[in-house]
Amino acid sequence: MHSHVKIGLAALLGFGMGAAAMQGLRAQPHPPAYVISEIEVTDADAYLRDYVPLANRALAESGQRRLVSGGRTVALAGAPPASRIVVSVFDSLEKAQAAYTSPAYLEARRIGDRYGRLRIFAVEGLPQ
Repeated sequence: MHSHVKIGLAALLGFGMGAAAMQGLRAQPHPPAYVISEIEVTDADAYLRDYVPLANRALAESGQRRLVSGGRTVALAGAPPASRIVVSVFDSLEKAQAAYTSPAYLEARRIGDRYGRLRIFAVEGLPQ
C-alpha cells in the first residue's frame, strides 16, 4: 500500500474515533443535585397554611423530586438537626439553582421567613 493511502486511512480512522469520543462525552448526563433544607419552624400552623402550599406550587414544575419531607430525624454526630428537614433531588445543580431563585419561590420564601428560619443548600451528587 502506498504511504499516502496509509496516511489518508489513518487520518480518516482518527477523525472517526474522535467524533465517536465526542458523542460519548456529550451523552454523559449531568450529575444530580441534592437540595437540603433545614427549617427551624417558629409558627407551625402559619408555616403549613401560608408557606408550604406556595413553596410546593413554586417548585412543582422545576423537576424537583422530594425524597424527605419532615420525617423523624436523629443526630448521629454534631449539633442536633433543625425541627424540619426536606431533601430534594434535581437533574442538575443548575436546575436546583433555577428553582430556588425563581420569582415564584422567592415570593413564597418571603412568607416562609416569617414563620421559620430556613437554611437551604445544594450539593452536586455523583453521576448516576
